[in-house]
Amino acid sequence: MFRNQYDTDVTTWSPAGRLFQVEYAMEAVKQGSAAVGLRSKTHAVLGAVNKAASDLASHQRKLFRADQHVGVAIAGLTADGRVLSRFLRNECINHSFVYESPLPVSRLVVQLADKAQVCTQRSWKRPFGVGLLVAGLDETGAHLYYNCPSGNYFEYQAFAIGSRSQAAKTFLERRFQEYDTYSREDLIKDALFAIKETLQGEKLTAQLCTVAIVGEGEAFHIIDQQTIQEYIDAMELSTGGPDEEADAAAPPSAEAQEGGEGASSEPAPMDI
Repeated sequence: MFRNQYDTDVTTWSPAGRLFQVEYAMEAVKQGSAAVGLRSKTHAVLGAVNKAASDLASHQRKLFRADQHVGVAIAGLTADGRVLSRFLRNECINHSFVYESPLPVSRLVVQLADKAQVCTQRSWKRPFGVGLLVAGLDETGAHLYYNCPSGNYFEYQAFAIGSRSQAAKTFLERRFQEYDTYSREDLIKDALFAIKETLQGEKLTAQLCTVAIVGEGEAFHIIDQQTIQEYIDAMELSTGGPDEEADAAAPPSAEAQEGGEGASSEPAPMDI
């Protein structure tokens, strides 16, 4: 992906009007382990794949709580994700101290996007190599946003980022129109199905994934592994296993759409 003299500086434009260093940062997100998010009117769920660098190592944490009403899932350079999650916590604490009320999710996302954008306009900085799914609940309901290393942000009903996320997005695209009416349990179930799609045949277990939820009357928290395993077992009993429903929902070409990059089952060095 070497672009000669046009990719040596984040502030150097190519003749085609592109910033290659920013595009490289966006590519880093695709190399990270997958993360998914989906929301209804009252709840939002985040899920992430736990991938370790080797059998001798533990996996990196992918879900972070910013405040009682909001949390994030990351894909890409985990170290950058920790820095940004700390920034989000500080913003929430400062707003709560000054105004004695939770920071609206939309305003928090804009502040995060502004921080990322600064790194695309300074020659002595580099873009953050991480994408964040921000899920939260405020006075207007549940929200799910995706923050890109370029400084752009988008609101979604459901979305997936990271390695082999195209298969998960294909699954979510066929079901997202019903999510507004989904219950808490249905959202968790579909999040697990989406995570399963990114594993490419590997058996889904509670040790391979982390799921968090926030909603009305429920602060943001990570669901314990025993509960997740019970959801997985119930799904297999009621549907014949995640494979059958996922195969029916996703077209056979889902893996082919993902492309060569980021398709390896091994975690990228930046994701360790």
